[in-house]
Amino acid sequence: MAMASLHPRHHPPFLLLRPQTVLFSQRLCLLSGRIGRGGLRLRASSSSPPSSSSSDATTQTAESCVNFGLSLFSKGRVREALTQFETALSLDPNPVEAQAAFYNKACCHAYRGEGKKAADCLRTALREYNLKFGTILNDPDLASFRAMPEFKELQEEAILGGEDIGYSFRRDLKLISEVQAPFRGVRRFFYVAFAAAAGISTFFTVPRLVRSLQGGDGAPDLWETAGNAAINIAGIIVLVALFIWDNKKEEEQLAQISRDETLSRLPLCLSTSRIVELVQLRDTARPVILAGSKETVDRALEKAERFRTELLRRGVLLIPVIWGSDKRKPVEKKGFGGPVTASTSLPSVGEDFEKRTQSITAKSRLKAEVRFRGEVVSPTEWERWIIEQQKAEGVNPREDVYIILRLDGRVRRSGRGMPDWQQIVKELPPMEALLSKLER
Repeated sequence: MAMASLHPRHHPPFLLLRPQTVLFSQRLCLLSGRIGRGGLRLRASSSSPPSSSSSDATTQTAESCVNFGLSLFSKGRVREALTQFETALSLDPNPVEAQAAFYNKACCHAYRGEGKKAADCLRTALREYNLKFGTILNDPDLASFRAMPEFKELQEEAILGGEDIGYSFRRDLKLISEVQAPFRGVRRFFYVAFAAAAGISTFFTVPRLVRSLQGGDGAPDLWETAGNAAINIAGIIVLVALFIWDNKKEEEQLAQISRDETLSRLPLCLSTSRIVELVQLRDTARPVILAGSKETVDRALEKAERFRTELLRRGVLLIPVIWGSDKRKPVEKKGFGGPVTASTSLPSVGEDFEKRTQSITAKSRLKAEVRFRGEVVSPTEWERWIIEQQKAEGVNPREDVYIILRLDGRVRRSGRGMPDWQQIVKELPPMEALLSKLER
């Protein structure tokens, strides 16, 4: 759950509790929130303690209730925190306070395993209070919610956009899509222009065709007129089909970008026991995801050991995912106001480019920690993403597959079964090679 500071020109934040004190804010100032695993962070400028025993109902405000709820949640008192957020919503909150209350209420429901209630709160915050969908993707307190089917439904709604969910996430996806396919808009313009020209020509050709069929003096040649009409009609059909095909490809690309964004937020434990997100490994490693039964994955890992030196030269990081595995690495619960330890890397959906690229020092430390193999954290999230990717590629869910990622975090290629390590060594250039630098 997010702690944020308020500054009117940047992302609407979530109300903040300072974890190192017992003071709570009376006035919030909006800061440019940087979305990381902890979402937007808020800080308070001046404070006064809202005590549950001394605070009178007449002096309660939406702000104080949200702050007190954050404090309760950080202590593990989720049910009481939920009550505070509900109280805040009943006290005529301003838009920022309402957004904070709905969002943090959703985090409480997610913690309690109440996926539908969490989705309803987030949907309201997205629709009415301009919540950025990127915040939902980034917040570790919503990790359990992202593994629920309700999140999948919410994400699909956000990709489509609309009055019920808001257009911000779809707009961000389309911006990335335009960068990846810069000439799509030009093609569509020509489709529409040529189709319109063919339509106008058909409009004038049809009367001529009628006259030629009637015959008589001065009637146009029938075969010539019919040929012109056929060419125009065929052109309209082809151009409309191309326009529809281009739209379908754009929707597929938006879905892939959304999956790439989800993939970048999946947590991973390195050999040094440090937990990072895949986004932090961009430019540093080429993750290779091995998904399958334990026996199949273990055999693939044994074969990979024979090529360990060459694979390491190419930045390969093996990530085994065992289907149906209940093995979970413990992750310390930070609460709403816990410090964010994950450093940021490249720009992502809903995030500021300049702020996301200021992590050179953190990356240099991370390179020293990346080894040959990592362990997944939150296996359910990993399995859900892989199954979505399998469906998109026409592969049966839970079939043994491998997925090789590029240095920039996008999917390079995938296939059924386990990879041929000798072929991968031939295919991937060493990290110091020019091709690897171009891939970043």
